[in-house]
Amino acid sequence: MSHTTPASWTARNARKVLTGCGAAIALVTLSACGGADTTTGKGADAAASKPAKSSSTPAADAGKAKSAVKGTGTFQVGSDVQPGLYRSTGNKADDNCYWERAKDSKGEADSIIDNDNAVGSTYVAIAATDKIFKTEGCKGWELVDPKAKGTPKAEISGKAGMLKVGVDVAPGTYKSAGSTEDGSGCYWERTKDATGSIETIIANENPEGQAVVTIAAGDGFFKTADCQDWKKG
Repeated sequence: MSHTTPASWTARNARKVLTGCGAAIALVTLSACGGADTTTGKGADAAASKPAKSSSTPAADAGKAKSAVKGTGTFQVGSDVQPGLYRSTGNKADDNCYWERAKDSKGEADSIIDNDNAVGSTYVAIAATDKIFKTEGCKGWELVDPKAKGTPKAEISGKAGMLKVGVDVAPGTYKSAGSTEDGSGCYWERTKDATGSIETIIANENPEGQAVVTIAAGDGFFKTADCQDWKKG
């Protein structure tokens, strides 16, 4: 277990040129990383741009920010969608789920605050200062209470995606046999929040063989992709 390396920073920053169609290769780069720390392949250079899609919110709903939005669309924060913590579940690899927080609606790379490709469950924290929330190929997003209590599990799928610590997964030390049989490359990440910012990553790894990670009670979220199931030991 180790902290993100400078190389990983480069990969995460490069992801800002991605649009939804880049999600298909989101995790492919992991298997090439060996045991080095990396991220979920967000820096793919081959992603082709898609035109931004306008919100389909009816005129009658103008000015009424919603607490749930569709998985594909471009929404204005504060008028189409409320700020807050959102969750989308059931995203498959071939759905090419992609989300983006932006500071304006110009559609330029520099407009992007943060973005991510997601498989399984995922969260995003939309800030009140964000101007645009864009989503492509994802299941619907629903506002969740960041202080909500759940029944955290002590055994989780290695392909679960992004889990909220204390709600979806219990703190503790977990063990996985490593990558799935298809050899796509196990990846895990402990992070402070759901903004998608590289600065919030506490630690991440592409383990070779068996993997062990301690999820702290103070962690915000735990990400897992293409690993065999995790069991608390």
